[in-house]
Amino acid sequence: MSGSTYIGISGWRYVPWRGKFYPAGLAQRRELEYASGQLPSIEINGSFYALQKPASYAAWYEATPPGFVFAVKGNRFITHMLRLRDVEKPLANVLASGVFELREKLGPMLWQFPPNFAFDAERFEAFLALLPHDTHAAAELARGHEARMKGRTMLDPGPKRRLRHAVEIRHESFEDPAFIALLRKYRVALVVADTAGKWPQIEDVTADFMYLRLHGDTELYASGYDDDAIARWARKIRAWREGGQPKDARLVSSKAPRKRATRDVYCYFDNDIKVHAPRDAQRLIQALEN
Repeated sequence: MSGSTYIGISGWRYVPWRGKFYPAGLAQRRELEYASGQLPSIEINGSFYALQKPASYAAWYEATPPGFVFAVKGNRFITHMLRLRDVEKPLANVLASGVFELREKLGPMLWQFPPNFAFDAERFEAFLALLPHDTHAAAELARGHEARMKGRTMLDPGPKRRLRHAVEIRHESFEDPAFIALLRKYRVALVVADTAGKWPQIEDVTADFMYLRLHGDTELYASGYDDDAIARWARKIRAWREGGQPKDARLVSSKAPRKRATRDVYCYFDNDIKVHAPRDAQRLIQALEN
């Protein structure tokens, strides 16, 4: 018995993919439809740069097949500009902006922090404590959105569903057992980020699911993953989804995570410069099926 595995790509609108991953002549408006037919999950990237609109989320829902899952990247205004100070209203804005339009296709929310953001336990805990863990709690928070959002919100969460969160860090100060303990306290996943050695790669289990972002095996955002690398990540994923952890996991904390029979695993390739991401995702899916 093992958990569910969702392997995909970070974003889907990349000009170099046209005529290579996407068939020649495919209309840009149909690229999500095509990509979601090839892969079971995609990270929404645009939400990191700007608040999206309910109509966009609704269109993305309609363009994708049953069983598809989106991860939603949290807005950088919270993580990069405010740097977690006074973020309750901005977080409400994100949750009010239309994510509930994804309905049962709404997967984890990703919160990515910049390389110059160091671990601040008090500030980080205040943020983690705000994060809602189901869509009804998220809707309650969303109702506190700023007035400027009027006319561009969607506040009906529909049936109560689980809402997961993951954080991606890029500063070595997070290699601290206290950080791992905080994530476990609030049931938030630590992103296992492969960044070709540029930023920390920490593999502690902190939630009931794992979230991986593969940015490039040897060159950040550019290099693909050879057969050995694909096999290595497949081995790690098997261990995590069966409730364990890889024997060679890069751990910060000496304390073992809570035992589980299974864990879901979300894994996204972000090595898009040379059209590696979708192909590598397909190869990893195939490796896990063998």
